Amino acid sequence: MADQLIRAMAADGGIRAVGIISTRLTEDARQRHKLSYVATAALGRAMTAGLLLASNMKREGSRVNLRIKGNGPLGGLLVDAGLDGTVRGYVAHPDVELPPNPLGKLDVGRAIGNEGFLYVVRDIGYGYPYSSTVELVSGEVGDDVTHYLATSEQTPSALLLGVFVGSEGVTAAGGLLLQVMPKAARDEELVTVLESRVGKLSGFTPLLRAGKTLPDIFEELLGDLGLVIFPEVQMLRFDCRCSFSRVLGALKLLGEVELQDMIEKDDGAEATCEFCGEIYQASRHHLAQLIEDLQAESV
Repeated sequence: MADQLIRAMAADGGIRAVGIISTRLTEDARQRHKLSYVATAALGRAMTAGLLLASNMKREGSRVNLRIKGNGPLGGLLVDAGLDGTVRGYVAHPDVELPPNPLGKLDVGRAIGNEGFLYVVRDIGYGYPYSSTVELVSGEVGDDVTHYLATSEQTPSALLLGVFVGSEGVTAAGGLLLQVMPKAARDEELVTVLESRVGKLSGFTPLLRAGKTLPDIFEELLGDLGLVIFPEVQMLRFDCRCSFSRVLGALKLLGEVELQDMIEKDDGAEATCEFCGEIYQASRHHLAQLIEDLQAESV
């Protein structure tokens, strides 16, 4: 099934629901960054969470950055997700591997660490981006983002994130975000019912692996609460905005002396994009042209 995002509502608009399938983009990230099993799960969960948070933004071009810095061996991760359905991200130490946790699952919590911070930046394309920082709860990503929503946005939320990765790569990944809107938040019975139903789920990827679609999952959770599934299906993909011209622009900032040193010592320059792993080669001729440009600008 293609990577996609579907929105729904229930309880006369009192509940907002967003579901995501992110299997292919997570596999794309795994291959690009040569991620270990646990690093794949950590980054896949974080990319899905970023897309879920970006989904409720309104202005075209809006983006969300998630940065998680814990005390675990992964060394932190960074995700950039957009309202347009694009996402990219990386982990500091992609080759870290750990044994399963006591439940037999990938130990994302220990890989990230339960001490540290989650940084969230919302950029709507103008003015100063809105930023927020919360302490990590468990390092499992889902718990930490849920904590952020409750403390920083003060929105009662239930978040499910999952990545199933085996010897053949990522075969299931996605997530679900349910939020009780302010007008319904005072309905304690509604909140209790929602929490109970989500709590009974064994996870998100088991539903996908059982052949459930996003509408199926919505129906099981909210079907008796006046569920309305919106017809628009948004396609999602791993996408990076890096380019050779941007690399040249960054190299130009180094100045004439550093560029000349690269020509003499390395016969050029190589740059790797942290977000997507793309490698760019700048020849001595490219660097010489940058020097000429700098000299012309200084006249």
